Formats: sequence, structure tokens, C-alpha cells
Amino acid sequence: MEILILTVSLLALLMTVVLIGTAGRPLRLFSAFGESLVGIWANRWPLLWIAAGVFLVLGFLYFYYVPPATRIGPEQPIAFSHRLHAGDKAISCRFCHPFVERSNHPGIPAVEKCLYCHNHIIANHPEILKEHAYYNTDTPTPWVKVFYMPEHVLFNHQRHLLSGIDCAACHGEVQHQDRLAARRLKMGFCVACHRERNATLDCWLSCHN
Repeated sequence: MEILILTVSLLALLMTVVLIGTAGRPLRLFSAFGESLVGIWANRWPLLWIAAGVFLVLGFLYFYYVPPATRIGPEQPIAFSHRLHAGDKAISCRFCHPFVERSNHPGIPAVEKCLYCHNHIIANHPEILKEHAYYNTDTPTPWVKVFYMPEHVLFNHQRHLLSGIDCAACHGEVQHQDRLAARRLKMGFCVACHRERNATLDCWLSCHN
């Protein structure tokens, strides 16, 4: 329904631009294309209005789709809110990601971890019923990855957590976000952090080992 409303709105916007550009006679636009190049240039105002309309529509699409997608991130199979769990409920990151202090990888919460609470809390909520379906079919929840590291880089969560680095240093203030935005962590970000903390910048001892 949202896509339909957006499409109708854009068509209405385009038609408005056409009507303004052709002084209420849209057929002038088509007749202009049947003339020579000189004739087309002589009737350039309708074309310029159409070009302006196209740029206006493209700008509308950009500001409608790109910033929200950048802010809220990809849709997950379960509508999990970091703002609710890590923020309002103050649940520690380590409860759902239990391996951060003893492994390279933080660990993705298993279905059983979610149902540890939600067998008793809003157990019949539609999103929780999805978790029950995963559990009953012995299917891991297909969480969508949002933080990306190049394959040739080894990031050791354990080393950083035991050094007193807070999760927010890399992952941001997740307690204020419902859906996490996708982010690619690049070398410049890591190097700047190491320099700020006077950590080693040796390639093999740091990341490429």
C-alpha cells in the first residue's frame, strides 16, 4: 500500500510539472518531438520543465529511500529492538552475545536464548511466535548481518573487551536504535582508534594475523 501511494504521488507530481510547463496543453510536449531540432529548441520550455520534473522526482526518491535505509538498517526476520532490550530494559550486550570475552566472535543469540525470557514474557506475541516456529523446526534464526569486516582482517573481540574497550566504540549507541544500520568497518577507523589509544600498529600483531 505504501508503494502504491508513493507511485500515485510521484505520477501526480510529474503530471503537475507537465501541465505547468506546457501551460495546460500537455500535447505540446509530444508535438515538439515531431519537429526538427530547431523546432524542438524553439519549444524548449516544456522540455526544460520536464527535465526539472525528472530531477525533482529523483531527488524525492533519494530523500525518501536513502536516509531512512541508512538510519534504520536492514529488516531482520524477527523485529528485535536494541533500543527496547539494551536501552529500556538495560540488558547487557553480553547476555545475547556471550562469547565476546572468550572468543574472536561475539556469538549470535540462539533461538533458545530468546525463548529463555519470552517463554514467559509476551509469549503469544506474533514476533515471538516466529521464534517458536524456528525452535520447533530446529532452525537457527536467520539474522541479517549488519557489521562487515574485510575477509583478510581478523578482529579479536576477546582482546578488545579485556582491554576495556566498550562495545559502543565500534558498534555505536545501539541502546538508542531499534534496527541497526549496516556498517563496513574500514582500516582507517581501526588505525585512528589504535593511534588514539597508543595501541600497536604492527600489521601482523594487530589485524592481519
